[in-house]
Amino acid sequence: QVQLVESGGGLVQAGGSLKLSCAASGRTFSSSAMGWFRQAPGKEREFVATISWSGGTTYYSDSVKGRFTISRDNAKNTVYLQMNSLKPEDTAVYYCAARNPGISTGSWYPYEYKYWGQGTQVTVSS
Repeated sequence: QVQLVESGGGLVQAGGSLKLSCAASGRTFSSSAMGWFRQAPGKEREFVATISWSGGTTYYSDSVKGRFTISRDNAKNTVYLQMNSLKPEDTAVYYCAARNPGISTGSWYPYEYKYWGQGTQVTVSS
């Protein structure tokens, strides 16, 4: 069982930065690929970024590539999302998610993640 708790969301002006954290419980964190997703009001949940269990492979959606960076610290059971050059269209609830332990590669698809956090609100004002 893996429990995920996001933090670091808030209100920021366009062009600003935020760093989200996702703390995981459970000994299997280091063997799980992780992902960040977001959901804006009235929209479907969308992929943001994913990272392999080792941290060696990352993928980003086109909308955040070059602005966001996903990373992880397996010693701290934490995955991060550094968000720079934020835009109003980045406003959403951001969720971290974990794949089943033993699945080392990330995924673009929400249904391939077994564990989800409760989400943290990010609001970017223009």
